[in-house]
Amino acid sequence: MEGLEKLQSVVTAMTADDQPFALEDAEIRGHRYRSYRNQPPNLAAYFSMMSNHAAKEFVVMGDERYSYGEALALSQQFAAALQDRYGLAAGDRVAIAMRNNPQWMFAFIGTVLAGGIVVPMNSWWTGEELEYGIGDCGASIIVVDPDRAARIAPFADPLELIGVGEFGDLEVTDFMGLAAEYQGAAPTESTAGPDDDACIMYTSGSTGHPKGAVQTHRSVLAALFSWLLLGSASNSLEPPAETKFSPCALMTVPLFHATGSHSLFMLSLMIGRKIVLMHKWDVQEAMRLIEAERVTNFNGVPTMSAELQAAAADSAYDLSSLKEIFAGGAARPPDQVEKITSAFKGSSAGIGYGLTETNALGSVNSGAFYLARPGSAGRAVPAVTDFRIVNEAGETLPAGERGEVCIHSPANVRGYWNKPEATAEAFRDGWFHSGDVGYMDEDGFLYIVDRIKDIIIRGGENISCIEVEAAIYQHEAVDEAAVFGLPDERLGEVVGAAVVLREPGSLDTEGLRTYLAEHLAGFKIPAHVWFHADKLPRIASGKIFKRQLKADYAAQLNSGGD
Repeated sequence: MEGLEKLQSVVTAMTADDQPFALEDAEIRGHRYRSYRNQPPNLAAYFSMMSNHAAKEFVVMGDERYSYGEALALSQQFAAALQDRYGLAAGDRVAIAMRNNPQWMFAFIGTVLAGGIVVPMNSWWTGEELEYGIGDCGASIIVVDPDRAARIAPFADPLELIGVGEFGDLEVTDFMGLAAEYQGAAPTESTAGPDDDACIMYTSGSTGHPKGAVQTHRSVLAALFSWLLLGSASNSLEPPAETKFSPCALMTVPLFHATGSHSLFMLSLMIGRKIVLMHKWDVQEAMRLIEAERVTNFNGVPTMSAELQAAAADSAYDLSSLKEIFAGGAARPPDQVEKITSAFKGSSAGIGYGLTETNALGSVNSGAFYLARPGSAGRAVPAVTDFRIVNEAGETLPAGERGEVCIHSPANVRGYWNKPEATAEAFRDGWFHSGDVGYMDEDGFLYIVDRIKDIIIRGGENISCIEVEAAIYQHEAVDEAAVFGLPDERLGEVVGAAVVLREPGSLDTEGLRTYLAEHLAGFKIPAHVWFHADKLPRIASGKIFKRQLKADYAAQLNSGGD
């Protein structure tokens, strides 16, 4: 494809020896990787670049507004307090257990500036889950909001709690008050090396305990520089239309996930982009903020952009500032790509594929490439990431054949905290084994088929949940759908589906099956269908909680219900 050749030519020029994105060969944990020669030595040096945008707005949430200069100063003051009052030493862990707020970001930056390791905690976790996570990572300092503090209270002694909000009788040091005590102070400069630990980010777990993916300074920076390179190359190839709006991103997803912390929060620092925080997802509030703050970049799980597209059709809000509407974390039904592009003139739709273990770096599909291949997760983000598809024997498969997606990149985490066996299983010979099933076409575009453990095996036939969901979504009456495997005595597994209709009662099980019979082989049509009056349950990132649906309906079938 001509467009791909031009893009590769631009990338090659930008990664030449005398260019900002120059490459070098680096040995990391005994394996060789392409790496960016000019990336900062650690994240503390990266965060210091905030001073380049001191007068620009950095973060907005409700009535709170902070410039880059103010945010950096507050982060430095918090870092100084960690070192002076709490005796934080290099490598000590500081956990953050809060919903999105500006102080979440200040705590992250400050911990890194002080030489510590940040541990973002899932804000949906129960007290038991928080107790496990805090105990597993060994953090003794926890930055909290009132809800998380209440959950931590039963095991708070001897933890040091620093908080944002009102805490009643709980002993919590006020975050902003603490920072004010150290006004004008700066921490002792971090001496962390590129391959020292910077962050432990826990992966979502449906069974057993979650795993803490250990991100190094180099791995985070490799992801950030790769996205910057791709954006610079794309803009060079197709200069964006002139706009009167400054870069501004709407934060629709939790900061404790890599999409929020990396591709939205940390990526913004290099380009001086304003970040508008949402307390929780609400499409009407999102449209109000897009108009009020002139948001240019929207990123969330696919259901969010689908809801935005549907709501915008009947809305009087001015959404003309939007230039990018991206999604990640789940597959976007292919028919939505054209709908989004048509609904938001002058904007570009896109999708990204990455995992916590890759610092969210992987592939990107956007613009004309996305319209041409709406079912693809895109090509590997240049210039340090490689994909390969392997079979069960670990052999690389040719284009078009399905197997496990493996990723080779300096952005890969170094492993799982306190879990050497899980690390050895997932990270082999310098490659991360994702657990995702996919294939690549002749042009290097990646297609994710399913999770290995989520494929439905019905009577020996493999069924892709994504494929069945895409077919269900094509029905005009369907608003949401989730497909999952259910146990069956005769066939091993059968297909189950949970569906939300745009208008209740507009479709029944037989009608859906008749429709699907025109698009799918008979063995792929759901044996069990449940219609929901309300939205399907979601996990903290906004994804549909398919594992919970599967467990609930399997139990229902086991008890004789349907």
